[in-house]
Formats: sequence, C-alpha cells, structure tokens
Amino acid sequence: MQPAKRVALNTGFLYARMAITVFIALYSTRLILDALGANDFGIFNVVGGAILMLTFLNNAMTTASQRFMSYAQGQGNTEKQKNIFNVSVILHLIVGAIVVLILEVAGYFLFHGILNIDPERIEVAKLIYQFMLVSTFFTIISVPYDAVINAHENMLLVAVLGIIQALLKLGIAFYITFTSFDKLASYGFLMALMSILLLIIRRIYCHRNYNEVQINLKKYFNKPLFKEMSSFAGWSFLGCTTSMVGSYGQGIVLNMFFGTTVNAAQGVATQVRGQLSSFGTVMIKALNPVIAKSEGAGDRGLMLKASMLGSKISFFLLMVLYVPVLVEMPYIFSIWLKEVPEFSIVFCKLLLIRGLIEQQVMILRTAIGAVGNIKKFEMFNAPLLILPLIFSWFLFKFGYPPYTLYLVFILFEIFNSALILTFAKRECDLSTSHYLRDVVARCTIPFLLILGTSYLPVFFLPEGFIRLLIVGLLSVLAFLVIGWFLGPTKDEKTQVKEMAMTLIKKFKKFQNKA
Repeated sequence: MQPAKRVALNTGFLYARMAITVFIALYSTRLILDALGANDFGIFNVVGGAILMLTFLNNAMTTASQRFMSYAQGQGNTEKQKNIFNVSVILHLIVGAIVVLILEVAGYFLFHGILNIDPERIEVAKLIYQFMLVSTFFTIISVPYDAVINAHENMLLVAVLGIIQALLKLGIAFYITFTSFDKLASYGFLMALMSILLLIIRRIYCHRNYNEVQINLKKYFNKPLFKEMSSFAGWSFLGCTTSMVGSYGQGIVLNMFFGTTVNAAQGVATQVRGQLSSFGTVMIKALNPVIAKSEGAGDRGLMLKASMLGSKISFFLLMVLYVPVLVEMPYIFSIWLKEVPEFSIVFCKLLLIRGLIEQQVMILRTAIGAVGNIKKFEMFNAPLLILPLIFSWFLFKFGYPPYTLYLVFILFEIFNSALILTFAKRECDLSTSHYLRDVVARCTIPFLLILGTSYLPVFFLPEGFIRLLIVGLLSVLAFLVIGWFLGPTKDEKTQVKEMAMTLIKKFKKFQNKA
C-alpha cells in the first residue's frame, strides 16, 4: 500500500475511534467529578494524576523504540527487528525499576511537607500513589510492544483498544457513583487496574501476530545495538521525563499555594485539552512510522515533506474544534458540568492556546528523532520543560493568581518551538524560512481571522444554545473560506483538488455499479 493511502486509512481508523470515545470520556468526567466532589477529584489529580501522565510517558518512550524498529523496516532488515525488540525489553525493565525506585523516594517527600491535602484524606492519597507506581512499571515494560504496533502501523488495534478504554472508564464512573466503598480509593484502584489490563492485551496480541516479537535474550541480544539504543533511549527518556515532571509538577505547585479545589479546576481543563488535542495527535501518530521509515530508506525529502504537511494538517484539525470552544467555553462548561470549578475556564483557554503553539512544531520532534542525533537537542530541551515550574513558584510567592502558571508555560512553549526549529534545521536540513512562511504563518494568520470572525455573535446575541449553534456554523464557514485561501500553498491546493476529483470519480463508479 502507498504511504499516502496507508496514512489516510490509519487516520480514518483513529478518527473513527475519536468519534466514539470523546463524548464518552467527557461524560465520564462529569460523572466522576459529581461522584467524588471537587476536593477528592482535586486529590486524585494532584496525587494519582500521574496515572493520567502515564499515557504521555508511554507515547514518548514508544516513539524512541519505534524509531529503531521503523528504521529497520525501512531498511528491510527483519533479523535486526528481533534484535531491537529484545534489547528494548531489557532497557525498559531497567528503566521501569529505576523510575519506580525514584518515585517511591519522591513520594516520601510529597506526603511529608509538600502536598496540601486534608489530614483525613492523606491515607487514601498515599494508597492512590501506590496504585500509580504499579501502573507506571507496567506501562514502561510494555513500551516495546506499543512500539511494534506503531511500527507496523496497526492503527485499527489502537482504535479498538481506545474504544475499550473509554467504555471501561465509563463503567468505572458508574461504579463509583453507586458504590458504598470509599469512592476515591475505588476510583484510583480501578483506573490502575484498567491500564494494566489494556497493556496485557497489547502484549498477548503482539506475541501472536508479529514474528519479531520473540523474547530470546541469548540469541538476539546485540551488545553494540544495546549501546546505541541505550544512548538514544537515555536522551529520549530525559526529554519525556522532564516533560512529564513539568506537566505533573503543575498540579503540585498549584496545590502548594492554592489547595485541592484548584487542582479540580486543573483536572477539568486537562481533560478537555486532552480530548480535543487528540484530534491533532491522531495525524501525528499515523505519520510517525512514515517519517522514520522514510529516513531509514534514505528519502530525506519525503521525510521533510511529510513533517511539514502533517504539522499544518494537524493544526487545522485542532483549530476547527478549538475556535468554537474558545468562544463559547463558559456556556459549554455550564451544560457539561453540574458545578464548574473556579479557574477551570481560564485554565482551559490558556491550555488550548499553548496546544496550538505546540502543534505547529510537534512533528518536527519526530523528524529530529528519525535522524537519530538527539543528545544536544535533549540537553537544551530539558531545562525549558522544568524552568516554567520554578518561575511560577516564585511568582506565586509574590501573590500572583493561579492562571499565571499557564501564561509562563505559554511563554516557554514559544522558546521551545524556536529550539525545535533550530535543531530541525541543523539535523534534518529543514529550511527555517520556508517552514515559518508555509507552515507557521499559514496556520497562525487564518486562526486569528477565524477566531475574530467567530466572536462576532457574542456582541449581538445573548448566551445560549442558539448563539452556540451560530458560532459553530460561522466558525466552520470561516474555516472553509479563510482556511482555503490562506492555509495551503498552491501545490497543496492542486493536490487537494486531485484527491477530490479521484474521490468523485470513485463515487460515480460506485453509483453506476449500484
């Protein structure tokens, strides 16, 4: 199958999953917040919230292992894929043990002087933290299997597992609504159990369906490959752990100064951003194997073309959803939640803005990783992921409000984007001026114009469903018109027209046969 058709098919699978899971996940959050209350929901997000971060950690570490597997597939080297898998298994067992040990030590300090939790709920919070550690270990040692699934571009399996996860989470939400046991403890235990169950399913599937998934350390262990992968994985792990610490640390810093009710607002905002942003990350997930395989096959031009086009498409997919949500967020939250935690709306708006900035360069991280020389990039990148926490802590000391944290992270996201562009130019031969002109400018300008157009009904109509509907329709029309004239380049417009004509011809043939 041609790469373009394969990406389109995989993207279709993932979007089909999204259509099913997004509303289930958001409804589950409504049930969970109502069942736990703002205080316990805040406790879970500051203590057990790292369980939610495990998805990010898993994706980041999977990308590192997948890079080697996809690269070997691009070379057509089946035997090397078996070596890579076995080395990856050993690496992640070591990493898993180290991470759990570090988190156990960190937990002592968190619960003795750092976290601001009601004394009567501290024991339950400690229990949830232990659930998190178990999930962490299982997540890390299952990374090689996720890497194999992604390298084979089996997005149908990813979609099916995503739907199962959403349904399980909905079942958990209903259970804690009616259970007589401690609701917070039950929720933490079942969330950890769910993550372990899904990871076990992945492992069983891989052993049954992929030839390279054979654990035989004596036969397939390769010392030079172990050194190469250890170096790459070590620097990649530095990047993903500092990013996870930066994300998880937001909850801790907010908790230290403002308590668990603000953590509840943070949890709501994170849920919304996570569900909406997945519409953009779907494209990235489908493109990652193509980028690594193209570099492995020596086709740098295709790799850069896929990176640039993917960055633009994923941004526009986010924008079409973000705009009406940014405009009508107060009304949407009032419908969605029975009680809207204070600061959740401003937190969510700032998170969405940060996400749009990040989306424009996200795929370039994959391109840098595909080339393989990531040491210097991660050395410069890691501080930019931690420094916002330090700056925010000092600003809170001087009495700044909670949303200051997100403003600081937006500022550092701009610095980080500049760093990614610099290294993409250095390692991947990317033309920075070309990227700024054809991707960044063609994304940012249409977004500002579409957002401004969509805000017009706010000045003339009262808040309500009618205004929400008009804002939604207006944003879509503005997206189609402004996006078409200012977004794609001339060559990209030609490609879109050709694809549209092909689809029309196939539809006509189908009608004639029918």
